[in-house]
Amino acid sequence: MHIIAIANNKGGVGKTTSSVNIAAGLASHGKKVLLIDLDPQANASQHLGVTQPESTISDVLKGEKQLSRSIISIENSSTDGLFDLIASERSLNQTCRWLDTEPGRELKLKNLLKNVKSRYDYILMDCMPALNVLTHNALTAASEVYIPVQAQYLALHGLSALTEEIETIKESLNKKLRVGGVIITQYDARTILNRDILKSIVDTYGDVVFKTVIRQNIALAEAPTAGKDAYAYAPESNGAKDYRSLVEEILNRA
Repeated sequence: MHIIAIANNKGGVGKTTSSVNIAAGLASHGKKVLLIDLDPQANASQHLGVTQPESTISDVLKGEKQLSRSIISIENSSTDGLFDLIASERSLNQTCRWLDTEPGRELKLKNLLKNVKSRYDYILMDCMPALNVLTHNALTAASEVYIPVQAQYLALHGLSALTEEIETIKESLNKKLRVGGVIITQYDARTILNRDILKSIVDTYGDVVFKTVIRQNIALAEAPTAGKDAYAYAPESNGAKDYRSLVEEILNRA
């Protein structure tokens, strides 16, 4: 089974969009998938129409609720594939501060996942745009990191900072951790800058970069307003086509 942190300390690069559509896409292939929303903004939860969850990842991390009892089943209506979600809410900010004072704080999530990981083929974690204790929990629990990156100059700096953090976690807490993929998002092949940045990222990271790029597409921005993934919202859109291709690439790599 695969435990994957989807992370980048820069915001607005497509972490949540990638998390939701990879989860739904894997489910459509018959894979058992759990998506954990680890962002206090709760964008993944809201993207899927979950706005008032009875239990959240905050409750689980604090030991107030069992992880197995906090799972919400999400239906991908375009394919009848099901996947599971552990939702988030703004109280995760307070939980983050609480975790900072706890012994073994980076291991909380890893220990909690031991009780459920045998149920799943894939566990995905949508991380917040910060290199804090929540992201460290995700990196400590994960076997791989997927890094969504805009084909923009400033995005390269965030990519460098995150890869350095991954190496630190690998040395101290999780020797099995590796960068499993770099996902180029919001790509426009018409611009020289986008093409140059893509080449630079491929030159630096080689085969780790997924061959599928996620093109700029309005359907990806609109889908969360309907509480749906891209496949259910606009199945023939470029966004849905790109994420289908990406999911197939993920499965081929596995």
